[in-house]
Amino acid sequence: MKDTLFADFDTAARAVLSFLYRRMGFGLWMVTRTEGDDWIVLQAEDHGYDVKEGTVFRWADSFCSRMVDGLGPRIAPSSDAVPAYASAPIGQQVKIGAYVGVPLRGPEGALFGTLCAIDPQMQPAAIVHEQELVEMMAGLLSSLLQAELRLVNEARRAERAESEALTDGLTGLYNRRGWVKLLAAEEGRCRRYGHPASIIAIDLDGLKAINDIYGHLKGDELLARAGSVIRGTARSQDVVARVGGDEFVVLTVECDRAGSERQAERLRAGFAQAGVKASIGLATRRPERGLQHSWEDADSAMYADKRSSSRVPRTDDHVV
Repeated sequence: MKDTLFADFDTAARAVLSFLYRRMGFGLWMVTRTEGDDWIVLQAEDHGYDVKEGTVFRWADSFCSRMVDGLGPRIAPSSDAVPAYASAPIGQQVKIGAYVGVPLRGPEGALFGTLCAIDPQMQPAAIVHEQELVEMMAGLLSSLLQAELRLVNEARRAERAESEALTDGLTGLYNRRGWVKLLAAEEGRCRRYGHPASIIAIDLDGLKAINDIYGHLKGDELLARAGSVIRGTARSQDVVARVGGDEFVVLTVECDRAGSERQAERLRAGFAQAGVKASIGLATRRPERGLQHSWEDADSAMYADKRSSSRVPRTDDHVV
């Protein structure tokens, strides 16, 4: 890595994995992200395990979770000799004879993930002398990661400013073009950093009947009222858009499933207070599929919500 400049965390992480593989061997080197129950592979230098980037394991099953909790050493030439590692469920999924793992820290020193390696065979005891080097590499990656993540919010603000022209004139929310553009930008960050995200799909009930009976002015008033509720319940970093006649979406940025479910409940409460009847669906991003699939899944969940409602929409369902 001599005389090499790294443009970003992703490039630096790949170079570190390649360097450590050349120096220490091991069948698999990874940079990972831990998010809730998930342990996500962000980058991999794989030589025999067939582990792909975007693969998700259970954090609680991993050697790394035990290492972070102080139950095992950062370098174990023989992982079977460490009770915490020998009993880890991941050892039943893949053959592990030796282990290396060091935490990666994000902003404010919070655990982001790990720089780690496994090999199917035991390794010489002398590899413990490489711990200082591995820890230094992890520290450098953590510093770069922290600096880069601090720039993420600035990048988001710039993207939103550039997309101001891509707004819906009636509600003031992003239109479909703005949504697609910002969704793609956020998917790139999710892939790079393992950020959690969810999509909430919303469809107003009975808008066509209101337009037909009371006129489009009343329908437009309902759309504007719904848009105001959605914008008022979303966080400043979230993306809120009107993507169709009566269809809205919310992208919850860096928000796990539980937080997104709370946001959906705030939406339901806000709609009820405003006299807006709507069907809502929620889908959380899966690393192996991405946000585009989450949008499709949220749509499916929204239509299931609509079908499951025993209430038949009437023109007097909404406050008109």
